[in-house]
Amino acid sequence: MKQILLALALAMSGSAFAAESCDAQATARQLSGAAKTSFIRKCEAGAPAGALTCDAQAASRKLAGAAKTSFMKKCEADASAAGATAACETRATERKLAGAARNSFVKKCAADAKG
Repeated sequence: MKQILLALALAMSGSAFAAESCDAQATARQLSGAAKTSFIRKCEAGAPAGALTCDAQAASRKLAGAAKTSFMKKCEADASAAGATAACETRATERKLAGAARNSFVKKCAADAKG
């Protein structure tokens, strides 16, 4: 549950930064060096907000090499899963589902979204 809330908060904060330039976003996140360069490159390429957040987290943890690759893969998968679950929750609310029917719908919807 905490991961879902964290992902939603990060998604909302990402949309607040959308109007700013990529350089201003990097400065606001206090990135420097390679982390800043990578962030700006992904930002300008239009990378998903989750990838930018994961990259910033990896930089703040000073991860490199295989550890960074592993962290990025897991972080991006978690971010996309949280987004899919949130979308499924919204659809369940629109359909006015409750209880076991809601839980079943959200579980199946999220599994289908993962592929």
